[in-house]
Amino acid sequence: MIFNSVGEMNIEIERKFLMADDSWRAEAGEGVHYAQGYLNKKGNTVRVRVAGEKGYLTIKSKTQSFTRLEFEYQIPLGDANAMLELSQTPIVEKYRYKIKRGNHTWEIDEFLGDNKGLIVAEIELQSEQEAFEMPEWIGFEVTADKRYYNSHLAENPYKNWGKV
Repeated sequence: MIFNSVGEMNIEIERKFLMADDSWRAEAGEGVHYAQGYLNKKGNTVRVRVAGEKGYLTIKSKTQSFTRLEFEYQIPLGDANAMLELSQTPIVEKYRYKIKRGNHTWEIDEFLGDNKGLIVAEIELQSEQEAFEMPEWIGFEVTADKRYYNSHLAENPYKNWGKV
């Protein structure tokens, strides 16, 4: 097992869903603009992200079921913007909205640019078996479909999915 400096495991357990409708917008506050790029193309994911006025560097292992290792560090905004220039993939842009339901926070990503039209909701859990409230605006689960990973959307944007 891998633990961080405060004794917590660096594990992300996340499930992803498409939206059933737009009724979530009534609950969502103002979204935060995200721009993210990927600094490697194979194996583990190394991502740089600008979220609003903050920069982050994130390393994620390959996903097993709903679970993967994740290490995320806040970095200076100027460094994050410079690192975006090093991205080996096109930049993924989106607005992220957060909606609290019960003990969980749903993160809803409304993609821009070549991924415009795609809206995905994510929930992070403490275990793969953890129960959670399913809002009425949640649709089909896409957790296991790699097309919906942001790293995949960078190179295989949503606008191209219907084309052969």
